[in-house]
This record gives sequence, structure tokens and C-alpha cells, in this order.
Amino acid sequence: MQCCAELTPPTAVTHSLSFPFLSPTASNLIVAKTSLLQVYSLKSVLTETGSTRLFRRDLDDSTTKLVLVAEYPLSGTVTALGSVKTLTSKSGGDCLLVAFKDAKLSLVEWDPERYGLFTVSIHYYEREDLQGSPWAVDSSQSYNYLTVDPSSRCAALKFGTRNLAILPFRQAGDDLVMDDYDPDLDGEPPEPTSTTKLTNGNTSSSQTPYSSSFVLPLSILDSSLIYPVHLSFLHEYREPTFGILSSSAAPSLSLLHERRDVLTYSVFTLDLEQRASTTLLSISGLPYDLYRLIPLPPPVGGALLLGGNELIHVDQSGKTNGVAVNAFAKQSSSFGMADQADLEMKLEGCTIEQLDAENCEMLMVLNTGDLAILSFKLDGRSVSGVSVRRVAEEHGGLAILAGASCASPLGSGRMFVGSEDTDSVVLGWTRKSSQLTRRRSELQAEFDEDMSDEDDEDYDDLYASTAQDNPKKSEAGLSVGKSQTGDYVFRLHDALINLAPMRDLAFARPKAPPATKEKSGPSEPIPEVELVTACGRSRGGGVAVMNRELSPRIQKRLELPKAQGVWSFHVQSLAQRLQPSQTAKRDTSSGSVPAHGAEQFDNYVIISNGLTDGGEESMIYILTTSGFEELKDTEFDPAAGGTVDVGTLARGTRVVQVLASEIRSYDSNLGIAQIYPMFEDYEGVPPSIVSASFADPYLLLFLSDSTINLLEVDDRGDIDEVEREGDLLVNKWVSGSLYTDHKGVFVSENGGRKKGESTLMFLIDTAGALKGNADGSSKIYDLSRLGTAAYTAETLTFLPPTLSAEYTVRRSTARENVAELLVADLGDAVSKAPYLILRSANDDITIYEPFHYPQDVTNPGLLSSLRFNKIPSSTIAKTPEYATQDVVGDKQEPRKSPLRAMSNVGGYSTVFLPNESSSFLMKSASSKPRILSLRGKGVRGMSSLHTAMCQRGWIYVDVEGIVRCSNLPDNVNLTETGWVMKRILLGEEVHALSYHLAMESYVIATSEKVDWKLPEDEEHHEEWRYEDLPLKPKVDESSIKILNPLTWTVVDSYGLEPTELVLCMKTLDLEVSEHTHARKELIAVGTAFIRGEDLLSRGMIYVFDVIYVVPEPSQPETNRKLKLIAKEEVKGAVTALSTIGTQGFLLAAQGQKCMVRGLKEDGSLLPVAFMDMMCYVSVAKELKGTGMCVMGDALKGVWFAGYSQDPYKMTLFGKSSSNLEVMTAEFLPDGKHLYIVAMDADCNMHVFQFDPEHPKSLSGHRLLHRSTYHTGHFPASLTLLPSSSPPPQNSPPNAMSLDFIAPTSSPTPASQLLFTTQTGSLHLLTPLSEPLYRRLSALQTQLTNTLEHACGLNPKAYRAVETDGMGGRGVIDGKLLARWFELGSWRRREVAGRVGIEGEEGVRSDLRAVSGEVGLGFL
Repeated sequence: MQCCAELTPPTAVTHSLSFPFLSPTASNLIVAKTSLLQVYSLKSVLTETGSTRLFRRDLDDSTTKLVLVAEYPLSGTVTALGSVKTLTSKSGGDCLLVAFKDAKLSLVEWDPERYGLFTVSIHYYEREDLQGSPWAVDSSQSYNYLTVDPSSRCAALKFGTRNLAILPFRQAGDDLVMDDYDPDLDGEPPEPTSTTKLTNGNTSSSQTPYSSSFVLPLSILDSSLIYPVHLSFLHEYREPTFGILSSSAAPSLSLLHERRDVLTYSVFTLDLEQRASTTLLSISGLPYDLYRLIPLPPPVGGALLLGGNELIHVDQSGKTNGVAVNAFAKQSSSFGMADQADLEMKLEGCTIEQLDAENCEMLMVLNTGDLAILSFKLDGRSVSGVSVRRVAEEHGGLAILAGASCASPLGSGRMFVGSEDTDSVVLGWTRKSSQLTRRRSELQAEFDEDMSDEDDEDYDDLYASTAQDNPKKSEAGLSVGKSQTGDYVFRLHDALINLAPMRDLAFARPKAPPATKEKSGPSEPIPEVELVTACGRSRGGGVAVMNRELSPRIQKRLELPKAQGVWSFHVQSLAQRLQPSQTAKRDTSSGSVPAHGAEQFDNYVIISNGLTDGGEESMIYILTTSGFEELKDTEFDPAAGGTVDVGTLARGTRVVQVLASEIRSYDSNLGIAQIYPMFEDYEGVPPSIVSASFADPYLLLFLSDSTINLLEVDDRGDIDEVEREGDLLVNKWVSGSLYTDHKGVFVSENGGRKKGESTLMFLIDTAGALKGNADGSSKIYDLSRLGTAAYTAETLTFLPPTLSAEYTVRRSTARENVAELLVADLGDAVSKAPYLILRSANDDITIYEPFHYPQDVTNPGLLSSLRFNKIPSSTIAKTPEYATQDVVGDKQEPRKSPLRAMSNVGGYSTVFLPNESSSFLMKSASSKPRILSLRGKGVRGMSSLHTAMCQRGWIYVDVEGIVRCSNLPDNVNLTETGWVMKRILLGEEVHALSYHLAMESYVIATSEKVDWKLPEDEEHHEEWRYEDLPLKPKVDESSIKILNPLTWTVVDSYGLEPTELVLCMKTLDLEVSEHTHARKELIAVGTAFIRGEDLLSRGMIYVFDVIYVVPEPSQPETNRKLKLIAKEEVKGAVTALSTIGTQGFLLAAQGQKCMVRGLKEDGSLLPVAFMDMMCYVSVAKELKGTGMCVMGDALKGVWFAGYSQDPYKMTLFGKSSSNLEVMTAEFLPDGKHLYIVAMDADCNMHVFQFDPEHPKSLSGHRLLHRSTYHTGHFPASLTLLPSSSPPPQNSPPNAMSLDFIAPTSSPTPASQLLFTTQTGSLHLLTPLSEPLYRRLSALQTQLTNTLEHACGLNPKAYRAVETDGMGGRGVIDGKLLARWFELGSWRRREVAGRVGIEGEEGVRSDLRAVSGEVGLGFL
């Protein structure tokens, strides 16, 4: 009984597609990341040509950025994407066709009314009668692909071995729509009319955009289509026509002498009415290694056939033109081709996309990431030749670090290149011939309605191509002729960070920089443990450091035990405001532009301190280069009381201090400009001010009696009250916020005003938020037309998925206990937008995104089309208990620290949540809003801080009274995965990673591709000495390296022999002396010699120690070195290593044996026990200190064995009854039960149990197969973790990297499993108790039936796996449980009641136990 939760989403891009999706004129990019679908829009930002921080922009003055619109987790694995133009769609744009594994098709469109995906239909082709003969390959094991007709007349899905599903789409004027139309009798066809939409969202027409689909076996089209390779629809045909590559005999490299040119290219046209086809063209005798067909639009037309060694173009008449790109093309095929063997290219895994239609050129991305240009020579409409040329390195030819998985043209000289091995990038290019003529016209065209709806801001180009690093070389390349290599200059515009594939991981103690150590104290927010994983391939390889919480970089520390709040601000005189150029000379190294066009540092800090008598006083400090200095001899009065809030008004010339009973205004010299008393004429006990909201020139005050007061500053800086009437005087309000709508997000232009002129006031009625009455509401007021509410939403406190003024729910008391509302901007310099943020009484955060529907507003009323869409978030607040509510009449004890909006923290516009659940709300252009916890104690007060010492940072005081000036860590990503992530590129592929705790260093095993030659000293093959191949094969050359955790540089390296590849590496606690039995932490490495199938395999076992040495001059980090302790050559590859027993012995999987070895003092490894295995041992691990080990065979399943020391022997306890392709395995102890978790090659997770008392286990000889769970991601590693909290910082560490994690006394499970995947995602497997399993299982069932699932998929069917083993309880889908917060408050309580849990807090507690919030506290 376990639950599998997804900690981070996948990052590897598998498919992409560009087309107008949100509207007919939109430019959108659809990206699929295995089981995650993302919708992006494009935005162009101007880049400054004169900036020294940017590369030259003479070639292109704009940069294209990706802005995330929405993302959807899918209960399926995406295999293909296609766009279809239907007769009608909700948005007017094209529809998206998504193909999934196991022969599923989903047709979806964008619904502007709900601002999300709408599933039009889903089509299944999984029935047994469609699978062919009983011995045919299952559809899940075959390669399925989708192709769509360019005219959107139909789509074809090839599934199974030889099945083709055809899905026709209705078109205006065709027989599918007008079955009875006769042009001779009925005249001209009628114009298509728009479909009328009803109130329930359905259309008045009963017609679907598609007709009934049908399945055609390929053998019906042609009896020779026995082995299909690839197919695709072609351009410029009146009827749907597709080309197909196939063969009557299976292509085989080993039978090349018999099956040399066996492929055939055929063209068929489809009759959708008769469900028949006609053969138009057939060309036989094509090379055997062709694997893909690419349709080409005009003017080239025809199809491009892509092979491993050649490219062949076939036009509509059957004329062929080919080019060989290496010497093997001529040797393996007799097909006539032009010879360009000097290119020495390998086209396996190559991606090709249209580059320039006018010049008939295409961009090629090789599997190494190198770029090349494919050109067609046209003679009229006929292709007379094909040529290929590489892109030089100085022109951006190496801009992509690894191979690409997909490519999508974005227009205007832009292309998105997705990758599973490195970052996916937006690639741009320019040409010399069109440089001067395109500059202005391109910029004018790009800044259209969909791409320039936000203000342009300066943005540093962080992803620079090599071409821009050397502008002289780029300029030299531009002088080359039009057909030469220098014609194109490529550069990177944007990138989506990718952590895939995660090969290995290690846990380590982070090593703080020396500067941080000097400023740190015993309670500094430094993580105890960090997760480091090896990621990337080829030149994109490196390591990534990940943490669940944000550890700030402390710049200054001050202990003030009585501090309750802190505020920093910048104030300027009137003369400075009128002359902003005087301040423009200040330091601008932060890279961000201030509000008035000049860099303005904060100059004062106010700290509110508590007194012994229960009161408070406020102290003011001036900020200097050395820190804080208390400011005296001013009119600032500390005895005036505690500060509620501080802000600046009158365009930054007045500092406004909000006290409990009055408002004080100061000038630039801190002289009192005005004291505004609030309760002079109040009868009885006056209320107090509890919170405030600033929006120049307005100030909104909330009083303790739940009333509000609105003040305004005039042109002279004087504060006066704004007259109120109606609801503003009568109603009681719990919270609210002011927001200046600079970009017209809330206010429509038809409302009688221009964009950017409105300051809005958002309020929540106290009755609806706290008392549970049905008459509560939230209102929006326009302060320029104060009187009646411009917008009213009665159901905001129900937290519905989509909020509008018309939205209603049935009468219910299940309102959310909303404590605070804030409207603030979230985003970065590329994209910034306002969000409505709600904080509940238990510190849960709900985020709403505003949008408008319909877009063409005809009602002149303000905000008439405004709606809000809830942003999904699964973050659970740290504080589990609800905040106390001392309600006496209409009075309620307010929260001390409200949400704090900050306009620029490290380049982010963010919101901070103080108190116990201290967190940042952050968003980047390419991510959704994320909630990041701040490491350390709870926070009492927070404010942004911008000084020369702490630029674009923040200042905060925690519950211990420690004031810290902090910055965001350098070179970290905070938004892509929801974890704090820092990636270090090493330029090499990292195969294994380990951490040496005693020396505080990482040891990595890397490799790079080198040319391989046959050994010249082979006695039986003298002819090998004379080998002369023009294109030599590439092999991995490995090395063991020490990586310094401070500088992240390699400080020592140990090279291995040629063709020797590292397969495993572990940090082990081994016995180093037979006499003293002393043990030491050593690095064990297992390798294999990759020399081909005709030679015996062999491997090596290395044992290294990390020692101190004298460092290099001026390089103190080079004081560590690898010392070889032992080196043992063995028969067979060494595939797995582990410690075993209590004597410090080594367990090594070598070939078909698992052998226990002991390290002797002479450096040899003495074998003491062994066990024979079957085929290939993929994993071998021990349950620490028990002698029990699990071993996984790549073909024969899981083995459970034990090692005994007296006598030395290994005993088989049990093994799995079925044959599994085990990729990795691990123990999962749960109380008195012992489980073994294994991951297979089909992305399935199998849970076995060793129970010798069970009758079906045959006395333990058979492992009980308890459950199977489909993860959807290919596994990389499994690691057993203790569910714990971090120990005290002064606790002594043990030798093992996970032993310093001390168990906790909380009721969380004793162990958990963390596993990484090849798609870049992290998952956590948690064992559950019987009551918890039953509750979560019932909750999973309810959510499956209640939630709307993207693309119409079934989560239960996605996770279920058919097995022949013993049935058992399934694993709970934690990814589905995390969507609990998508429900409205009334639906949550309804579902909780059905499950049998009293209240939402019980569900929150259960979700916290399986989401890693508690179990992974050490991260």
C-alpha cells in the first residue's frame, strides 16, 4: 500500500507544434513533455544595441521570448501533435489533435469562455478486433505515429503493425457537409455561417467537426505494404494524399548483402466517402536505411526521404534527387546520388524543418546538435539538385548542445527546437542579403496585438550563441556570397531549461562560501542536505543542485530580539523628481530599470520594536555602505507607537507612516509634513488601523472594526479623506487591496477611458468571508468613479475554478475562510501580469488570473467582461492548524503580517507570505506562478531592499528577532520546476555521480566521444593495422573527476583506457585493514570495455581515495586529488556495486555473477562468496547492515538474496515469478513488512513483497507481486530515503552520505523511495498505513469522477497495467491527489464527506504526508 507523488514535472520536450490556437491571429507554440501539455504565446522584446552586457544586435534588434499561457498534466504519454482547421471552433483558431500511446486520439480546442482547453472528442483504437492476428505485436509495443492532411481534410494514425485509422474532418462545400448539394440544381453554395452558442456552452448545430473514423489495414491499400517504415500526407493534392515508405522484407543491416535496396516509396490518394484508395506513384530500390518521410510545401513540393547516410527528394512526378553525406551511403546502396561524402555526417536522429521557403532551404539539427543547411536547386518547378552544407561554429553552428527531438517554425526568422537531452531553445537567424530591408518591417510586423500587449523592457540575453561571442567573425561571415556558409548567422533567443535525462543522484552537505560562513550564525537559513543529480547528454551534460526551499544569500545580519516589522523605502525631494537625469549616473549593474528611468537606492529603514509593557516603538535607520546607522536629530518620533505600514506617495516625495491611530507624512529630509489623526471625533473606544494598501496617490486603510478609510494625496503632498457613500460606509470588509491598472488588464477600452488610467480597489465582504453567510461578496471599485461597485462577484469565497459576475453556486455554507486579498504583479522583465491572490486563515494560497470574455465588449460598463481563472497549485501551508478567530461582535483579531508585494526582487515581481508559512510567490515568463518556501524560521516582517550592498534584494525579520539583508542566490532557477535549481554545464556527459562526505567533494564519471580505430597489436588480424576509414566510429572515452562544490570546477582527473566506459560508481564504507579492521570512505568504480560482439567482455573494479595535496598557486580549490587504492580486472562487465554485510565488504555484479570481495592491504580485491545470475545484472543493492540484497536482471526479473559471514556464502531467498526487464530496484521496508520495488523498461513500477508465511509464496521462494503502477516515465534511479527532519547543525556526520539525516518522531513513514526519470521528473513513493490508504483510495476515486481531465483521458486506465501476477491493491496516484486544490470550497467539503473525512483539514493532513512536505524536510 503505497502512494506515488510527482515532486517535479518532466522537463524534456518530446513534441512541439506552432499554429494559431488562442485566436485566428495568435502566434502560439504547443509543447508536449511526455505527460505535460503546455501552451505558449510569443512576445518580442527590444534589445539595446549599445549595451556591453549584450551581444551585437546589428543583425536583429528584437528577441523572441516564450510566455506560458497554460499547462495541463495529462493521464497519458503524448506520441504526436497535429493541427486541424475545423469549420467552427470556440476561439476561431485551429484545433489541436493529440495522439497518445496505445492508439488514442484527442481533439481539443481553446475555450476563451473558460480560458482553458476544451475536449471536442476522443477516439480509441485499442479494441482487440483491430489488433490483427493473435500473434501480432501489441499496439503498445509498436511505433505509432500521426499525420494530418495539410488542408485539414483528414488525419491518419498508424497504430499496431499494419493498421491505419482515418479520421475525416468536415469542410465547407465538400460532400461531408453538403451530402445533398448539387451545383447544377442549387446554384452557388451558401456561405458558411457562424454557429450560434447557447447559454450552456453548447452549439446550436448538432454536427461534429469530424465524421466517423474508419480503420484500413495497409495490406488493403497494397499487398506489398508488409513492413511500413513511415508515412505522411503530402501538399498540393486535390484529395487527401499520403506517401509511405515500406518494404516487403524487413530491412536488416546484418543481411545487407541480400537486402541492399529493399524500400519502396508509394503515393496513395484517399477517397473518404468510399473508404478506398488509389495508387498514384511507386518508386522501388531505395536505400535500406531510410526512416522518415518529410512532406515539403511549395515551391519545392514532393517529399524528402531521410536516411542514416543520405537525403533523397522525390517530386510529384516521381523524379528523384539524392545526396550522400558520408562514404557509407555508396557502400550500402546502389541508388544514384550526388556525392558529398566529405561532410562526414551521420543522420540518425536528425531533425529537419523548413528554414526559408523563398530560398528553398531547410535547417538540419544533427544528433550531436550541429547545424546544417539543406538547399534545393530549382529549375522552374522541378528540383534539379540537392546539396548540404554545415553551419560554421562562428555563425552559431554549435548553438545547440545536443540532439533535437522536434522543431517548429515560428515565423519571422525564428524556430523552436525541442530536445530531450539539453535545453529546448528558440533559435533565430538573419541573412546578409535581407538584413537592411528586413530590420524595420520585421519589427513592425512582430509587435502586433498578440505579441506586444505588454510594455517592452530591457532584458539580458542569457543564452548567447557562439556567433555573437565573436562579432568580428560574424561580420566577416556576412561578406560571403548568398550560397555560402556565412549566409546565415544563428543565435539563441530563449530557452526552456531541461534536466533530462537524470542519470544518477547523490545527497550532500552544501558547502557555503567563505563570505557566507563569516556572516552566518547558528540559526542561519543554510540547507542541511542538497540533492545533486547528473543530467544532460553530449555537450549539454552537467550536474544540477536542487532544494525544496529557497536559501537566501545573506549580505547583512543584525540581532534585534524585539523587532516586529521592517520597512525600507526611498524618498526623493521635489527637485530630484523633476531632474531624474541626476540620479541616472548611479550604479545600474542590477540590470533592471527603475520606475522613473534611473537607479534609486533605498536610503531609510524603519523597524518596529516591541516593548516590555506590550506597546511598540518605531526606530529609523539610515542605510550606508557599512550597514545600518540609527538616525537621530530628525522629526521622526519613535515614541509615536508601532508602525503598521510604510509607503511613499506623491510620486516618491512623501514618506507615509501608518500608525495605529494616525497617519504621518514626511518629506525627503524626514521632516514632518503632515499628521493626519484618524479618530479625533470618535465617540467611545476608537478602533485601530490594522493594515494598509498603497497605490499612488491613494491610501486604503483597514480598521479593527472591519471598516475602511480611503485617503488621497493631492499635488502639494497633503493627505485628505476621499468621500465615500453606499456600501463603502455600510458594509464590513475583511480585506482588500489597491491596484493601479497600467496595462488595462481589468479595465476595458470601451469603458469610456484609455488604458492605464484607473486605480482599482478590491474588497471582500466580511460576512461572506468569515461568517459563512450566503450574502457575502467581493467587489471592485474604480476610484475615479467611486460610488457603486464596478464589478461584483458573489462567489469569490467559494474559490470556484472560473469566477465571473454571473457565476452562481447552490446555496451552501462551505465558503473558504479567506483572511486576506491582494492584487499584485507577478512575473519577470519579459512578462508581468496582475494576479488576484487570496490567503486563507490556514495560510493556503489561492491564485486567480484575470481574463476577458467576450473579447469584443459591447456593454460600455466598466469591467463587464472580466473573469478570473484559478491557477492550480498543490502547495500546502506549513501551519496545519487554522488560525484562531476571536470574534466578538464585528471585531476580529487581525493577522500581524499581511502579504507583501515587491516590484523587483532579483528581477522578479513577487509577493511574500510572512508568518509561519513564509514563502515567495514567483513567476517567470515560461512558467506558471510557483510558491517557494523560504528556509528558516517564521517571518514577522518583510520589505524589499535595494542598496549598493544588497541590490534588488529584501530585508526581513524572523521570529527570533534576527534582521537579515538578503539576495536571491546567483545563477539559480526558481520557477521552472517548483524547486530551487542550479545547473552547472560541464560540456561532457556525466554517467555517474557520488559524494565524498569526509572530503566534501563530488566525484563524477564523464565521457566524451572520440574516434576509434581497430587495435593494431591484434595478432590474429594483421589487416587491422592498415585500416583507413574516412568516417571512423565514435566511442566513449571516460574519466573520473573531482568536482569542487564551491567553484564547480574540475580539480583532478583520472583517465581510463580507450573504449572503457564507467557503468557504476558508489561511495562505500570499506574495510581497509585486515588486522585493525579499520574502515574508510572510498570511491568504488565499475567499468566495462566496449569492443564489439566478437570479443570477450571484460571489466575493471577501481577503488579510489580522495586525499589532500598542496594546491596550485592562487587556486586553493585544487587541494584534493584522487589516489588509486585498488585495481582489479575481472571477466565480464562490472554493472553494479554496493556494500554488503557488517565487515565492510564489496558486492560487485560482474558478468553473470554477483561476487562479494574484500579489500586487502596490498590493493587486491579478494573474492569470498558469489552467486550465479542469469543474463545481465542491472542493479544490486543491500538493505544497509542486514546482509540482504536485491538484484535485478535485465531479462529475468528480481532476485532477493542474503549474505552470511560464517561461513561466507550467498543464499537465494526468493525471486519474482515473471520475467521483467528490470532497470532499477530498491528495498522499501514498512514496519514488519519488507517490500521490493522494481522499475521495468515499459515505465511500470512493480511492488513485490517477501512474505514466507503466505501460502502462495512457496515458503518465500516466490516474491509476491502486490501491485503494478504505470509511471509514464522511463526510470533512471531509485534511492531509499529516511522520512525525517534535519538534525541539529552541530551533530557529527557519519561516513555515509545519508546517515546524517536523523529520524523524526513524527507519525510519517520510516522510509520513502525517491526515483528519477529520463524525462527529468522526480517522484516520491511513500508507504501508507491501512486507514490512510483507505482514505486516499476513496479520495482518488472521487477526484477521478469529479475533476475534468485534459484531453478526455482516464487517470485510472493510465495507471493500470495488465499483469499475470497475483492481484493486489493498486498504488495511489499522488499526482491526481494533488489536484484536490483545483476544486471549489463547496466541492472539497462535499468530496471529503463522501470519503468519510471530517472537514478539509483532515484531507490536507493526509496530502501533506504523501507530498513530501514532511518526509523530505531535510531538503
